Amino acid sequence: MHSILTMVLAGGKGERLFPLTQHRAKPAGPFGGKYRIIDFTLSNCLNSGLRKIAVLIQYKSHSLDRHIRTGWNILNPELGEFIASIPPQQRISEDWYRGTADAVHQNLFLLDNEQPAFVLILAGDHIYKMDYSEMFDFLQEKQADVVVGTIETPLHEAGRFGVIGVDEQYRIQQFEEKPEHPTPIPNDPEHAFVSMGIYLFRTEALRNHLMRDAKEDSRHDFGRDIIPRMIQESRVFAFKFHDANRKAVKYWRDIGTLDAYWEANMDLVTVDPLFNLYDQNWPIRTYQGQFPPAKFVFAQDFQGGRMGVALDSIVCGGCIISGGRVQNTILSPNVIVQDHADVRESIVMENVIIGEHCRIRRAIIDKEVVIPPKTEIGYDSDADRSRFTVTESGLVVISKGMKLHASVDSSG
Repeated sequence: MHSILTMVLAGGKGERLFPLTQHRAKPAGPFGGKYRIIDFTLSNCLNSGLRKIAVLIQYKSHSLDRHIRTGWNILNPELGEFIASIPPQQRISEDWYRGTADAVHQNLFLLDNEQPAFVLILAGDHIYKMDYSEMFDFLQEKQADVVVGTIETPLHEAGRFGVIGVDEQYRIQQFEEKPEHPTPIPNDPEHAFVSMGIYLFRTEALRNHLMRDAKEDSRHDFGRDIIPRMIQESRVFAFKFHDANRKAVKYWRDIGTLDAYWEANMDLVTVDPLFNLYDQNWPIRTYQGQFPPAKFVFAQDFQGGRMGVALDSIVCGGCIISGGRVQNTILSPNVIVQDHADVRESIVMENVIIGEHCRIRRAIIDKEVVIPPKTEIGYDSDADRSRFTVTESGLVVISKGMKLHASVDSSG
């Protein structure tokens, strides 16, 4: 794996996650209480033995860059190892990244510096577990120029993705973006292969196609331009996703919408989550803030309902549940839930204070928000829509640092 340079594409806006992406790139979005979305891709890299990793950043990248510097500064440059965030540098043109392929093209200097035999391209905004060394072995076995990571998807759902048609040897015959009639997998008419946005290239093949694409009027995208052309000229194969999550159903999530983001987080607080955070053989690492232990107080007053308790929830360090009730909820670090507050089916991010007698249900509350006493969220859709972002399913989203006023937002 030392012959592979990994490039993680982490510059996307994540527009469908607005307002969570109002102040941060999608890969920097919090997930599961203590993690950032990009932590899962970077953990996959470490667990796969990859030690040369460039994270290509662009959109509102400050918090992402800070997270990489503080949480992922763990490799030794003297040994040729690194995890580094690389901003756009206008080495080739004055343009921002115009697509996934252009982002790599503008950073070809990294290939010149490192001289890798292979280049692995990853998306920094997906949640999954994968050992990329298995993909590398497959490329070697097939003597391929590029291998594309794919996952089986029911045929009726595959049209939302890039669909890959293969022969019985898994050699790719076609690549279609969001086709109306997806091509099924050979001998499996109920499923199609869809692209996971994972590409392992032989370096020279990648360089040649990026140089050619840069001169043409294209979208400069791997899925729409580079791979379809290579199918005609090179040995291009599909690698079937082997899930290191070790569950009955393969787990790979894009979490591209607010509802999908909320659902993926809510899975984590179930008794048997689809995604396993507790597998010590596949650690997920992140930045560990210096927070004190979580604390639950006022457990003695059962009759009055003043009981600090969390049920079926994830509670991170620094949280204080002071006489309130939390259920089916994720509390990020440093959250305070005050007397008689009731919080259910919600995601609460860092440094949020939930005041006394609040009632909150099916909400995402971003960082640095103070919820005034007696505020109700998630119980009156018309009132919620007048103040906050509300999805079609009724999920309420409160943006980072939003100021709420008790005189307006209080029920009493």
